[in-house]
Amino acid sequence: MQNPEVMDIQTCAAYLGISNDTLYRYAIKGLVPAFKLGNRWRFKRELIDNWMRNQSRPKEVVNGSAK
Repeated sequence: MQNPEVMDIQTCAAYLGISNDTLYRYAIKGLVPAFKLGNRWRFKRELIDNWMRNQSRPKEVVNGSAK
């Protein structure tokens, strides 16, 4: 399967262009949408794509300061 709906840590790290260790730390801290299946982290491609879109949005500016 070329574009799996659910990715393991290696596939998702390559997809994001970061190291496996960095993605593992992000998952543990809850910085990326992830879930554990047994003792292995898994990442739904759709949630990762939405997360990336949200991370790319400019911060809302209210009264001249970023919120």
